[in-house]
Amino acid sequence: RLLAVPKFMKRIKVRDYKDRNVFGVPLQVIVQRTGQPLPQGIQQAMRYLRNQCLDQVGLFRKSGVKSRIQALRQMNEASGADGGGVSYEGQSAYDVADMLKQYFRDLPEPLLTSKLSETFLQIYQYMPKELRLQAARATVLLLPDENREALRTLLCLLSDVTASVAENQMTPTNLAVCLAPSLFHLNTLRRKESSSPRCQTLGKPDQRDLNENLAATHGLAHMIQECRKLFRIPEEMNRCRNSYVEQALLPRRLEDLAGEEAGQGGYRAYLRDSLDALLKEAKDKFRGYDSCSTPEHAELAYRKVHDGFPLRLWKVTVEMPASPEEVLTRVLREQGHWDEDLLESRVVETLDERTEVYQYVRNTMAPHPTKDHLVLRTWVTDLPKGACALVCTSVDHEGAPVVGVRANVLTSRYFIEACGTNKSRLTHISRIDCRGRFPEWYNKLYGHLCAAEVARIRDSFTAPMDK
Repeated sequence: RLLAVPKFMKRIKVRDYKDRNVFGVPLQVIVQRTGQPLPQGIQQAMRYLRNQCLDQVGLFRKSGVKSRIQALRQMNEASGADGGGVSYEGQSAYDVADMLKQYFRDLPEPLLTSKLSETFLQIYQYMPKELRLQAARATVLLLPDENREALRTLLCLLSDVTASVAENQMTPTNLAVCLAPSLFHLNTLRRKESSSPRCQTLGKPDQRDLNENLAATHGLAHMIQECRKLFRIPEEMNRCRNSYVEQALLPRRLEDLAGEEAGQGGYRAYLRDSLDALLKEAKDKFRGYDSCSTPEHAELAYRKVHDGFPLRLWKVTVEMPASPEEVLTRVLREQGHWDEDLLESRVVETLDERTEVYQYVRNTMAPHPTKDHLVLRTWVTDLPKGACALVCTSVDHEGAPVVGVRANVLTSRYFIEACGTNKSRLTHISRIDCRGRFPEWYNKLYGHLCAAEVARIRDSFTAPMDK
């Protein structure tokens, strides 16, 4: 007897957004492109409003001029997500504020996400006032990392606007009335449900719609007022078992890196093992990784590591228009040429001519703290066929105080081999706990950030030097 074979479901085509740079592009795609959830031009608009426009009466309430807002949108689209060439100097505060509202309204899904918007609305409709902050904090934790970070950046700007209420007359409630529809996408949700029975009454607003609008306004006003407390980890979660510290996931000291049995100078054995592992992988042509696509001109792949830690190991391979030694020097000593978010870097301690403790601090989207990295690293340049290698791992060192939030570099390795005259192939293997991110963010986005970083190293050899 033949079994009936079900028809295959039609595969839904995932949009790549290559035709757009800023407006209507998901936050996740912006992170893949730039490393931060909001395009630089949008961040610059926020800085412009904060630094020069807080005294403008009716900021975010008074409408801008449509033609000028359209010109601002086009300027952002033309400049791309990295915001090169965007300047708001001399622009009307109302035009820039309107453009900002349009940015959040044009997101493919609400900033508070389609899944959690309803939860936020219910908190401000049904929960007692004294429990709302606690409930909102718990719900904020459920947002994807990129949405939570963008929300925090926006709420801090709106909080600064209300601090100048004597001049601009914009209270938290006034701002919430203006911005809640853009953040919750209330009108869009209503259009999608326009065929439901609740929308059949002619010309008369539905009571549920009115209640949701009121809850969105109250909720956003409350979040603006409490934005300094909203993003703190609830106290009850700080008492959770299996914390980061309890799992011993913090970087170790130099003498502890190779285990107690190695004794003094054990870090050298650890680095030697790391180099041997990298060279063995290179000899085996880096087998065992699963490939995935990336918008960069790079080979991106990952592998799961079965050590109880949830983060994947990512691998990026890119051809470089330079010799292996030149590429190694660019990675080691010229980070400022390719890392646009680099704030400062220094050698904390030189252990020998090819081994050192190195610290670098990278900028993040305001008001989030800077990311600090402190690594032990060693490199070799005398490998067969002119190849070079570099291995890094986080280390604890009393000579380098934490600046912001310290990332934990579990693995960072570079293998650079010649592949032609003045050409080389760089393979970068990375597994870094950025701290404060969900594994989901890491699995979806971190590999793309690695690919973008290696692509910037490549492009730095052809770009004019300005640093």
